[in-house]
Amino acid sequence: MFRLRAVCPFWRVFPFRPFSCEPLIIQMNKCTNEEQVFDLIARNKAALSEKQVGCAFNALWQLQKQKTTSLKDIEGVRNHPHFLSLHNLTISKVKLMDDDTLVNVLYITQQFAVEAHDPLVEALVTEAWTRLERFDFNVLSKFSTCLVDQHLNLSPLMGEIADIVNRNLEAIQDLRSLSVLMVSISSLISQHFQEQLVKKAEVLFDTINHCDINIARRIVQFLRNVNCSYYPLLERCNKVFLSNMSHLDLDSISKIFGLYQCLQFHSFEFITMAKERLTEMIPLFDHPASFAKLFVALGPIAGPKEKKQLESTILLMSEELTSQQVLAVVGAMKEMESKNSHLNKKIASILHKHLDKYKPIELLKIIQASVFLHFRSKEFFVKLRELLLSYLKISVMPSEISILVHAICMLPNPRLNEAVIARVEEVLPCCDLTELSVFVTSVLRWIQYEHVYSDGLPGKQLKLLQKLDHYGCQRLQQSNSLDLLRKELKVLKGDWFSESLLEETFAALQRLMNEINGTNVAEIASFISRTNYLSTLLLDRIASVVVQEIEKIHPFAIFGVILPFSTLNYDPPQREEFFGTCMQRLNSYLVLPSSLSTRIQFRLMELNRAVCLECPEFQIPWFHDHFCQQHYNRDIGSVDGAQQQIYKLLAEVLGGINYVKASVLTSYYHTVDFECILDKRKKPLPYVSHNTTLGKLPEMSWESNTQIVGSRLPPGAERIALEFLDSKAFCTNIPHLKGKSAMKKRHLEILGYRVVQIPHFEWNSMALSTKDARMDYLREHIFGEGKS
Repeated sequence: MFRLRAVCPFWRVFPFRPFSCEPLIIQMNKCTNEEQVFDLIARNKAALSEKQVGCAFNALWQLQKQKTTSLKDIEGVRNHPHFLSLHNLTISKVKLMDDDTLVNVLYITQQFAVEAHDPLVEALVTEAWTRLERFDFNVLSKFSTCLVDQHLNLSPLMGEIADIVNRNLEAIQDLRSLSVLMVSISSLISQHFQEQLVKKAEVLFDTINHCDINIARRIVQFLRNVNCSYYPLLERCNKVFLSNMSHLDLDSISKIFGLYQCLQFHSFEFITMAKERLTEMIPLFDHPASFAKLFVALGPIAGPKEKKQLESTILLMSEELTSQQVLAVVGAMKEMESKNSHLNKKIASILHKHLDKYKPIELLKIIQASVFLHFRSKEFFVKLRELLLSYLKISVMPSEISILVHAICMLPNPRLNEAVIARVEEVLPCCDLTELSVFVTSVLRWIQYEHVYSDGLPGKQLKLLQKLDHYGCQRLQQSNSLDLLRKELKVLKGDWFSESLLEETFAALQRLMNEINGTNVAEIASFISRTNYLSTLLLDRIASVVVQEIEKIHPFAIFGVILPFSTLNYDPPQREEFFGTCMQRLNSYLVLPSSLSTRIQFRLMELNRAVCLECPEFQIPWFHDHFCQQHYNRDIGSVDGAQQQIYKLLAEVLGGINYVKASVLTSYYHTVDFECILDKRKKPLPYVSHNTTLGKLPEMSWESNTQIVGSRLPPGAERIALEFLDSKAFCTNIPHLKGKSAMKKRHLEILGYRVVQIPHFEWNSMALSTKDARMDYLREHIFGEGKS
């Protein structure tokens, strides 16, 4: 009895609980809904340890992760009274937590959308900052993701993380952690650090499970962030995506498409397989948000049947689309070249309702799409103009102002008022070449509009163009980094650049050419090809870099490296070594995609033709006859005025229209502007039948294209090909014949022609300003005499 009484006080102080005696962490992990977790927190909040606090957060998040998107209740959990209790209790436990628990709790609070300025989040970030140096790379990578979610990509804290990665890069052996860190610190790294990270990722790629799509996606994301189209890594990531296509969901495919588009990386296999995978998803989505995403991903690559199905379905859901969803949809409609008038009208009306919600860059996209799709609503464009002008009044960033001005000039009435001109002039000294180019395009469109709809002289516009020229030249003269300059030049195009800045651009490139290396050489070479400007200094430097650093140049980039030498008809001093090095690099990587594009097939045809004609000792057969029969009129475009003149004058010089043929198709499918035949006494020979209309091909009887045409002529006769060479046949800066025309001349000569090339600058010169002078010019080149 006394023993029982002695025990009674113990029962009063420490009553036994009716639920399980299992450890609290095990109980939390067994919970099947959030209320059970909150019940445990409520019953034990006075005694929860830092580990139990971490376990409570983890249990709540795991329960949410198991639910579908429609069933998740992030807000309900965050606003639960016991979540607040857990939140307040955690603040006092922060310093006691181990590293894993600390960062995991931070990560989960962000998944529950707790604000960045919340005391708990601030306490967790502050404590983590003090522990940075001791974090392992897995914890460090997760912490960096938390900072990215808080938009702290450019913070000093992220800078410290980048420094830790830089100092310990050799020690990192886990590509999962490294790929996360690469994406997080991508805004802060130097060019050299970027190259080190790419090399490290390439080394570690073989260590990963090739079913790990997320690692591959993060690597592509990093390459996109740093604007680096490094083909070896892109290809390896692409192979991971291809081998796991059946596991890729809509979100993943959409993201990969977006990344590839930014990197200008084209994979026929990925597009084909993704198209098939996305087409299978069409019946699965009936919610506007998910179907809009499917429409954007599949629409631009879908076949006619799928496009019709997508358009009819999105039309039914259109009223339920959010402002961002309808923006994405109209962008996809532009890519699809949608001709569905009902859909176009409906989307225009929905966009009109949401216009106040869009940023300047989004308004520009809307205008580009609406102009392309021929939206007709006058009120829609009036509202757009009002919004753009209101943004322009408060905007101070040159990039944003250039976007706004560009958008205004795409409207049906592109006039710029005095206030707009003043805003442009204010920011010109701060603009880079990209922004200046956008302004020029806008002003030229304004001038064109004024020329059509107004009789006034464009004085204001011309003055503004002069200022733009001045600042463009100044920007080039002050350039001191090749890598920064090439990024600005990448997007430049149009007449303003080629007419006003080309000389200054190449002076800057030549000044900085010692910075050309294996990493940027392909891009510089492609730029030269695009401009058709012959700079022997730059081409010699490119050849030297290629010979010395060929291992840094991916085989896919070799075509771009060789192109300017071929296009501009220039051989560098170390010609044999340069081309030999390029060929060796290509031979080690001769891989063709399973589905060849027409462009690649055409290049193969040109190679086959060149080898057959110029290297007969290789005994390579001509196997493109069928392909050429399908595409034989590829090179024949509209006939210009000069060609019309030449045709008429040739008929007079030769004695009649039946002595000259136009638009002739030769063996091996070269086209010749005009052809005539002289006998051994230099007398023109008539053609038996003459059904040719200038600008159209004659009727052809398809024969074997392996016989030299000249062998069919009468003894002593010669076949003459006359080619008019317009400005595109010559380099931009000097009258140096480009490679394509030079090669064509060689081929025609091999085929038995005597080739007469008529340069545009000779035909249009003052010396040939009269009909008689032009007749004498043709006689001299055909017969070797000046007068008849």
